[in-house]
Amino acid sequence: MKLPRRQFLHLAAGVVTLLSASRIASAQPYPSRPVRLIVPFAPAGGTDVMARLLSQPLSDRFGQQFIVENRAGAGGNIGTEAVVRALPDGYTLLMMLTPNAVNATLYEKLNFNFIRDIAPVAGVSREANVLVVHPSISAKTVGDLIAYVKANPGKITVASSGTGSSPHIASELFKMMVGVNMVHVPYRGAGPALTDLLGGQVQVMFATMSSSLAYIKDGTLRPLAVTTSTRSEVLPDVPTVGDSVAGYEASTWYGVGAPKNTPAEIIERLNRGINSILADPQMKAQLATLGSSVLLLSPAQLGELVADETEKWGKVIRAANIRAE
Repeated sequence: MKLPRRQFLHLAAGVVTLLSASRIASAQPYPSRPVRLIVPFAPAGGTDVMARLLSQPLSDRFGQQFIVENRAGAGGNIGTEAVVRALPDGYTLLMMLTPNAVNATLYEKLNFNFIRDIAPVAGVSREANVLVVHPSISAKTVGDLIAYVKANPGKITVASSGTGSSPHIASELFKMMVGVNMVHVPYRGAGPALTDLLGGQVQVMFATMSSSLAYIKDGTLRPLAVTTSTRSEVLPDVPTVGDSVAGYEASTWYGVGAPKNTPAEIIERLNRGINSILADPQMKAQLATLGSSVLLLSPAQLGELVADETEKWGKVIRAANIRAE
């Protein structure tokens, strides 16, 4: 069908307008519209807290909303895959963390390769776990606990917030390095695990700092050591596990990632913005109250951290024969 000349010119003008608008939009500085920050876990957890702590300063700095969106399920894999499948335009970001490195080995089949499919953007923070015991346990030090467990093989239980969680893999690394046998009891989250620990149904936990700090402060749980390589500013009198077990280190780290092929200039812009926010003394103070310290990294350094953690925890998971439930 042949179009009338006037109609043809009208359509042609529309196409030119659309193309021009597209070129103008692509030339607009990033970000020119709201950005989604996907949290692959439920609201109110540590990952959610970190994302919301970061989102408002990012919104203020870039002049666009950074909206936290929770996409929980499958140990963080559902939310992660949503970012993997998103357009690589900088408008969908991932709040990434230690379980992303763990899941690469923990799950036999994933629809993505985390190292390959997520581009590292910036670090956010690192948080210690705390080796805590119920007061009924006589151990006052890591050495005491090792001796106590060896004297009671298979009788001491160690709680976690779930198979493959940070408390779980921290405990498995400890068991491997010191050669003790504690029975792992997984729960659906830190809350139920700590409830049973407080009640004495389980005896030991490598709890996250943010979930256990209040109980440590009020004396209902006894801290034996922190799992990071250096002492925590929040618990300066508590030694590290590494002080007793040479080379031991386990922590929960948080960072921001983006779909692969996200333009380098967008990643660099986000990295500079996030690092500037983290350098602010007020942000450092807020993180410190949660038992966390800032993690100032370049994209390349974050990529190295992810690769190292994937290899490290892969060895632990294979050695302990851990499988996702």
